[in-house]
Amino acid sequence: MSQVEKINLPDSQWRKRLSPEVYHILREKGTEPPFSGKYYHHKEKGTYHCAGCGALLFTSEAKYESGSGWPSFYKEAVAGAIDRHPDYSYGMVRTEITCARCGGHLGHVFDDGPPPTGLRFCVNSLALEFRPSER
Repeated sequence: MSQVEKINLPDSQWRKRLSPEVYHILREKGTEPPFSGKYYHHKEKGTYHCAGCGALLFTSEAKYESGSGWPSFYKEAVAGAIDRHPDYSYGMVRTEITCARCGGHLGHVFDDGPPPTGLRFCVNSLALEFRPSER
């Protein structure tokens, strides 16, 4: 597993760097309404990065239509880019995913995804920044 250089900023700096909507998702563990995110139906080729720190998280090759209402990926772009944490909120047992570099909340990972991993990384669009592939 690769070593990730951590970014630790005080809350006041995150509030200055992020819009209120992005801050709510990344720093307060918020969620977008299903089917509302700008990357849900997004099909362009490229890479998806953390909206908080710019770390590479996913590629368009790993994106698929899960029907969940959020952008879904079956694997992370780089081993160790995403941390996993138990999440028992709302009376459910889930696995939260966060950016390994800045700790920003991305969404959750489930074990009902497609081959080859069987994983579904269910991510808030506001937690992501897309960078198109160079032509």
